[in-house]
Amino acid sequence: MARFDLLEGLKIVTPRMIAAGLVHPFREAYRTLRAAEPGAPAIAHGLRAVIQGLQKAPPVSLPPTEAFERPTCVTHTIRPATHTLDIHTDRGIWRITLLDDDVMLLRYRTDGVFDPPASYGVDKHLGEWPRPALSIEEDERQIRAAGGAMILTIEKQPYHLRVEDNAGRVIIKEYSGPGTAGQQRMWQLELQSGTACYGLGEKADRTNHTGKRFELWNTDQGGYSRDDDPLYMSIPFMMLHSRGVTTGLFFDNPYRAWVDCGDTRHEVLEYRVVGGELRVYAFSGTPLHIMEQYTALTGRAKLPPLWALGFHQSRWSYFPQERILELAREFRQRRLPCDVIHLDIHYMDGYRCFTWNPERFPEPRAMLKTLHETGFKGLSMIDPGIKVDRNYRVCAEGLQHGYFISYRDSALFSGPVWPGACYFTDFTDPAARAWWGEQYRGLIEDGMDAFWNDMNEIALIVPHRQDSPVHVPDTIQHKGEDGNPRSHAEIHNVYGLLMTQASVEGLARLRPDRRPLLLSRSGWAGLQRYSMHWTGDNHSTWDDLLLSIQMILGLGMSGIALTGSDVGGFTGGPSPELFARWMQFGAFSPFYRAHSMIGSPDQEPWAFGPEVEAINRKYLELRYQLLPYIYTATWQAAQSGAPLARALVLCFPDDPAVVDRDDEYLFGDALLVAPVVTEGATEREVYLPAGEWYDFWSEERFDGPGMITLQAPLDRLPLFVKGGAVISMWPVQQYVGEDTAPVLTLAAYPANGEHQSVLYEDDGASPDYLNESAHCVSRFSLSQGRAGMPVTLRRTIVEGTYRPANLLCCITLHGMPGAREAVLEGGEIRAIRYEAESRTLTIEIDSAGDFALIVTP
Repeated sequence: MARFDLLEGLKIVTPRMIAAGLVHPFREAYRTLRAAEPGAPAIAHGLRAVIQGLQKAPPVSLPPTEAFERPTCVTHTIRPATHTLDIHTDRGIWRITLLDDDVMLLRYRTDGVFDPPASYGVDKHLGEWPRPALSIEEDERQIRAAGGAMILTIEKQPYHLRVEDNAGRVIIKEYSGPGTAGQQRMWQLELQSGTACYGLGEKADRTNHTGKRFELWNTDQGGYSRDDDPLYMSIPFMMLHSRGVTTGLFFDNPYRAWVDCGDTRHEVLEYRVVGGELRVYAFSGTPLHIMEQYTALTGRAKLPPLWALGFHQSRWSYFPQERILELAREFRQRRLPCDVIHLDIHYMDGYRCFTWNPERFPEPRAMLKTLHETGFKGLSMIDPGIKVDRNYRVCAEGLQHGYFISYRDSALFSGPVWPGACYFTDFTDPAARAWWGEQYRGLIEDGMDAFWNDMNEIALIVPHRQDSPVHVPDTIQHKGEDGNPRSHAEIHNVYGLLMTQASVEGLARLRPDRRPLLLSRSGWAGLQRYSMHWTGDNHSTWDDLLLSIQMILGLGMSGIALTGSDVGGFTGGPSPELFARWMQFGAFSPFYRAHSMIGSPDQEPWAFGPEVEAINRKYLELRYQLLPYIYTATWQAAQSGAPLARALVLCFPDDPAVVDRDDEYLFGDALLVAPVVTEGATEREVYLPAGEWYDFWSEERFDGPGMITLQAPLDRLPLFVKGGAVISMWPVQQYVGEDTAPVLTLAAYPANGEHQSVLYEDDGASPDYLNESAHCVSRFSLSQGRAGMPVTLRRTIVEGTYRPANLLCCITLHGMPGAREAVLEGGEIRAIRYEAESRTLTIEIDSAGDFALIVTP
């Protein structure tokens, strides 16, 4: 397959694009000045704009800590409702609302105006929570408000606030009270020694952020490395974990903010935001329970179509049309499973969104029809920038209806992106969102299956400002959801979220019989309600492979359950060894896509020679075999918010050995994955938490907790199965749906005691999967007494009436010394075979529902 070269890449960066990027800072400065001072002479604006355009953007003014005014005493309290308490201080008012036994909302305002909290991140609003009553005790020294599992205590003078659980363990303890300096807000909490800080969205850092300071301001870094900050998506949710006690904090404010996790002072967690209200949701409980409550608040992922969990092949860019079809043929001829081929910006006509380039793609409908016939789906890029061109239908309609963002004087804002100067849709306007969703109609009618929202930070292409990324000015105006104008300073961080909402809602209207699939690079709290995600423009380095694991785990602990990295790295080109190791890790990522930059070497699974191709085939096939298990883990995320890739601390919070362990993880609830992330390594150490663990490849059994060293040649990813688990699998398919009635294999790994597993099934496509008739949930109970005692596997259908087309089931019991007797209740045994070398007993059964299999070794 032909490669791009550097000259091909340079075709994108045209002289016109370079000129637009160079001129933009001066034009932006002029228009901002004109909007702010409409009466001043134009020549004065022009001179000042030239000066500003030659300078770097000034840093945000951050007053020193001592400049913030804080409460010193409590004056009185008022109780607006049984679940709410207003605490008046000499500087402002805390409104404390108990939403659930372990969820508390704290709002601090200096003006005392507590309107219903408007939020782009919240999906479950105040009236939908149980709101248990607060029991209030007050004396001359303090106020004590208790409810559920949370107890708030405020010392009156000097003022001080803390929240504890019923056992007296600290959930929140102020270091200093809420501070105000102009429009800025600050809150400082105590960090106990040894506290780990997780979350905050997309951070190029280890999963534990203690000792670091981060900015929450969505930014296109244009290729990032470890410690670059901020990146494309900020999520102001974090978990603090210390000595088995976990606290969740969601700072519900989209303005630019900073979180200092003990960087300035090791004993202080500091949150600082440039505007808006100090509004904090506090959660207590185990890490997984906090994830459940946080995602109840901000929304949970909806089930994507099953094929979305298969392999995706992408690059910037595949064209022309014949190359797409050649790529598809190559996958099928080489027997390398793949479901989706991505089309980057080169499919468009002059980079105009929602169009086709007539020379490169003369027959897009025919191309997509051919892809569909061979089991592929098409997924195409859509950017927010709409080319300034009145002859371009989308631009003309947006202008006609006033759907683009503007300066304060109503002059439209434009910025340079791939097509040159672009307007940007105002996604705070419900009418504009509905219009945007309608724009997908043509591509859907052509047969496009899914979409990809990129550059939605908003990213602007300004070549000489890459050391100081240029953003849309804070003073740009948005209409607002309720008709009240909002500045871009407030909307910037949620712009990508709102674009994704508009896109998904449009796709659901246009194609109501199918689940919409969208990817988004940018977002904010609640993005999981609408789309999957990827970690942007990484590099082809070994550290980026490790960083990808750490970022995916951190995003999972921020509510983003369905995310992944560009396999192989977006820029640079990986070595064959690095690509093989990344493909192994990718097979155990929620979102599995190879993607690379224009001008880089090919990064298809066969591009690195026969040895690496064979390794890639092995892990692609394993991914497709595990799809029932992965789909079930995706359903679990939709039910409880538990991410597919789970940091060990989420599942073993009482184990101090896992607090900083972020190079291995649980994938779903039963597979422990330990990718090799060191060049030339042929073995690695793996930490096994408490319990029994089976080596997936050798069948050897280990007892945790403890470290072991495993051989890990290039074709082997260290992989373990939790004892007691039942892993649901299918035969290898080249794409989802190739076999319409695949045999279900239940791989059972007996361990002492009784253990539960679950399987979720539906047709993988219908949007009404929540209906009782459209899905089926099975619970498996695997039990064994001491070694040599009978092994019992029970299946109980606990929900739904949906049944797969093929009821044949193949049960594989691992670690079995043999079988003297096998009895099945609720079905018929069709075949039994035992493999002494692997110590596996395979039993084929025919069963329409519940069954119990009892095997005596």
